[in-house]
Amino acid sequence: MALIKCNYFSETLGISTSMTVILPQRTVRQIGMEGTAADGKFPTLYLLHGFSDDDTIWTRRTSIERYVAASGLAVVMPNVHKSFYTNMAHGDAYWTFLTEELPQLARSFFPLSDDPQLNFVAGLSMGGYGAFKWALSYPERFAAAVSLSGVTDLAAMRSQITVDAIGRSFDLIFGDRPVEGTADDLFELLRRRPQEAKLPELYQVCGTEDFLYEGNVRFRDAIQASGYPGYRYEEEPGEHNWEFWDKHIQNALALFTRKLDEAKQ
Repeated sequence: MALIKCNYFSETLGISTSMTVILPQRTVRQIGMEGTAADGKFPTLYLLHGFSDDDTIWTRRTSIERYVAASGLAVVMPNVHKSFYTNMAHGDAYWTFLTEELPQLARSFFPLSDDPQLNFVAGLSMGGYGAFKWALSYPERFAAAVSLSGVTDLAAMRSQITVDAIGRSFDLIFGDRPVEGTADDLFELLRRRPQEAKLPELYQVCGTEDFLYEGNVRFRDAIQASGYPGYRYEEEPGEHNWEFWDKHIQNALALFTRKLDEAKQ
């Protein structure tokens, strides 16, 4: 595998920013790990960080580089700061950056596939919200999406936030605009989804001791009631921490590998 720290300028944000990228490499002599890389453009996972983190966090807290080696997946990890993957009321257009500029730039820098069957998105906490928001907003772009301990009921979370660092950030992100019933609301995106289109497979997991557990259960119930095809939910004892996410990103990668195998058939 090749691990790349990519610094570049974002026209959408108007600032220099960064992404961390893992690229597949075919290896046979590497001790302890054998790498795989397909001919042509690489299947790609967009892996999103949480509220307090940045584009480096997945490589610092997990063995994601080792986990993807055998899959042939490229991994693109962007930096969106505390934006909640939105176009901020008092800040920058991070949703436009994520969904429009980032894929185009990443594909111009690296040999990444734009085939929806070969594209995936996943994230933890705020990034879990971002992953499901992206997949439900643009279902034609992805084969699967994964939320690990995600903020799946953002409207409820915002209403419960008091005056603290998160609350001040939410004021910058949303201003006076509501979340419920808008394109920032996963429940609304679920209702708006196209009924006839091929939809990405969704995998949602949360620990039962996680402070976001109740919101995850509410979204689970809503998506199961909606009859969404290709949905999987799991829960087990666990908190909002890297021990939990390091375990379950491996389950997510197993899903992506299965989808890649299906795409070859």
